[in-house]
This record gives sequence, C-alpha cells and structure tokens, in this order.
Amino acid sequence: MSDGTSTKQGPNAEVETIKRHPRHQEDRSSVDRVKTRILDNIDVFKNQPLGQVGAVILIGFVLVAIFGDLIAPYEAGERHYDSQQSLKALESPSSDHLFGTTAQGRDIFSQTVISARASLIVGFFTALLSVGLGTIVGIVSAYYGGRTDDVLMRVTDIAYGIPLIPFLIVIVIIFRPGLIPIIIGISLLMWRSTARVIRSQVLSLKERPYIESAESAGASNYRIMRHHLLPNVLPLAYLYGAFAIGTGIIAEASISFLGFGDPELISWGEMIHLAYTSGALREAWWWAIAPSIALSVTVMAAFLIARAYETVVNPDLQTGEEF
Repeated sequence: MSDGTSTKQGPNAEVETIKRHPRHQEDRSSVDRVKTRILDNIDVFKNQPLGQVGAVILIGFVLVAIFGDLIAPYEAGERHYDSQQSLKALESPSSDHLFGTTAQGRDIFSQTVISARASLIVGFFTALLSVGLGTIVGIVSAYYGGRTDDVLMRVTDIAYGIPLIPFLIVIVIIFRPGLIPIIIGISLLMWRSTARVIRSQVLSLKERPYIESAESAGASNYRIMRHHLLPNVLPLAYLYGAFAIGTGIIAEASISFLGFGDPELISWGEMIHLAYTSGALREAWWWAIAPSIALSVTVMAAFLIARAYETVVNPDLQTGEEF
C-alpha cells in the first residue's frame, strides 16, 4: 500500500523516507506562476519600440541617480570663482560648466545629475507603496465583499475627494520637509485608483471555476488571494505602478517648486524653485531648462513603459483596435 511516502536505497542500504508535501508543491507552483507572469510582462517590450525607449531612458536615469557622485564634475553645493576670485554667478553654458551656473555660482550640470537621486527615490517608493496598498485593498475588498467591501470603498471615495498638493502641504507642515513625509503623503492618496481597478478585476476572477475548486478543497482565504488572485492582477499592478512613478516625481517637483521641499536636499523641483525665486529666469534661462527637461523626459519614459504594459491589460491595443 502507498502511504504518501517514497524510499531511497543508499549505498549503506539505509532507507531514507521522503515525505511529499502537497502544500509546498502548491507554493512552488504559485511562485512559478508569478515568475511566469513577470516574464510575460517583460516580453511585452519585444513588440513595443516606444516601451523599449522608455525602459532604456528610465534605466539610464536610474544609473545616473546611483552613480551621480561619480558623474558630476563638482559637488552640488560647491561655489565657483574665476581667477580674480569673483563669483561665477549666472554664467552661461561653457566647457567648464556645461549647463551654466546658478546665482550662487553653483554648477547646474552637477546639480541636475545629483538631483536625479531624490526625484527617482520619491517616484519608485511612491509607486511601490501606493500600488502595494491599492492592490491589497482591491483584492481584500472584492474577495470578502459585504461590509468589508463597503467600508474599504467608502474609504477609497474619501481618498478621491482629497486634493493631492494641498494634502502634501499639510503633511509637510505637520511633520518636517523631507523625502519620507512626501513619499508617505503621496502614497496615502495615490493607492485609490489602483484599488478601484484591482477590485473590479477580482470581482470577475473570484467567480471562476478554479477559485471555487480551491475553496472546495479547503484552501484558506489568504492562500486563495495570494496564489490564485494576485498573479492574475499583476499586469494591472505593473501598469499603475509605471504611472505612479511619473505621478510621484511630478508631485515631488510640484511641492518643492512651491517651497515646501527639503531645503537641505537638492531635487529637480527644488532647482526650478530656486531659479524662479531668484528672479533670474529671463536672463539665465539655462538655470531652469536642465531640470525641467530631465523631469519631463523621466515622466515621459514612465508613461511609455505604462503604455507598453497596457497591451497586457488590453490585448486589442496590440492590433490597434479600440476598447
């Protein structure tokens, strides 16, 4: 008779009992499904030239953010003087200062390079937190339904009614200007769209036969949500994550431009703020051009990536068909 075990005969005729663990096998199969989903989403870029361009641009900015200290020829806060010890204020682009200098004699190219770090940190962590929270809320709300769904969706409605920038200003005033309060503030509101879309998808998925089979087999709610529902909503999570990167970067730049950013931390928004408040935008146009272009190109790259992922959510887009 078979008791769910197998034996191995070793060189010393010792018998090793190996127990099969169906739950562990299920865990491995679920992990494999998630890996397959991830690889499938990466494969989308093979047929999306604009998505490839966006990925290359974003990866390039990530590398700049990581190795900014090595790329930048000067320190971000270093003041520069000429041979007569006069401050190089508002100098136009030259071989010594590729993007010119600020009113304080600082190198704009170095500041632009180093500023990528703060802006991308906000973008990526905002995307991670907001999409993670939105995915959890969407799955839990749709799967449990009833009162749980009502409460979570009313909270989502309240989040929709709160304007982002004024909310961030309140957060920064209550706490202190810095990346962490800004990231948390943006994430506390940006999850709402992800939650709504994920919920709609899960409402459809939970009626599928394989979910009913898992419930009949005695699988726990957590196991069903993690191993059967989550892998199927990952394309939507990736899509909204790509959008969230761009939105987070814009939100940080907006709050910094208004003067509520961390004054000790240089970012693209802070650079534009300093150029504006100095009153030198007309005579020193190069001061705001560099961070503005960097900001625009990064957000555009995130959008192109999101557009590529959209073909996973809506396959009709691959053939140019409409919804």
